[in-house]
Amino acid sequence: MAGRLTGRSALVTGAGSGIGAATARRLAADGARVFSVDMAGAVDRHADVTSPGINAELVAEAVARHGGLDIVVPCAGISAFHPLEGHDDAYFDKVMAVNVTAVFRLIRDAVPALKLSPHGRIITIGSTMARFGDAGLVAYGASKHAVLGLTRSAACELGPWGITVNCLQPGAIETPMTEPAFTQMPEFRSYFEKKAALGRLGQPDDIADVIAFLASDDARFMSGQGFFVDGGAMQRQ
Repeated sequence: MAGRLTGRSALVTGAGSGIGAATARRLAADGARVFSVDMAGAVDRHADVTSPGINAELVAEAVARHGGLDIVVPCAGISAFHPLEGHDDAYFDKVMAVNVTAVFRLIRDAVPALKLSPHGRIITIGSTMARFGDAGLVAYGASKHAVLGLTRSAACELGPWGITVNCLQPGAIETPMTEPAFTQMPEFRSYFEKKAALGRLGQPDDIADVIAFLASDDARFMSGQGFFVDGGAMQRQ
């Protein structure tokens, strides 16, 4: 039986591990032809999304390989605890370059191809930090606020072409990026497990499944939104 994304082309960055890898697998399982990108891992193209001009190149390659582009998911991202006092400019700039500027560039460069698609979809990866702050996450929190704002403005601009733009806002997800913190600080893991109404950390597939929904026709009238996928953590104090 054909999947709900059969015949559609997707470009996923950060696809070497974690949420990006799960997303690439899920979109492919639903029938999409996926062009996967990361700096490492088993992907179609190794690339640093912060390099000038690379995102336009990736879009062109995805279009050439699959004959068009329907779905764009910028999953590449970084995060680490960094106290505000003594926070150096270089790390802040790096977080913004990966989490915001690269997302902006990919969306911008994908627009011409997406305008040609009858099923244009952009799904960004934000965070619950786009609504709530937390100590040690100044750069990360700022970047995820920016991603949500970018998402909502892009949705307004691209709506006339039928392109939807939405933002997934995960809670605490167990990925290679977060694993060091959960391993080094067991109390950190326990805190988020207890905070979630569902009583566990999220897994990459929990996010990828919602991304696949937003990429499908089932979500055709949903745009400009930020969706919490956090196991009910933000409902509890």
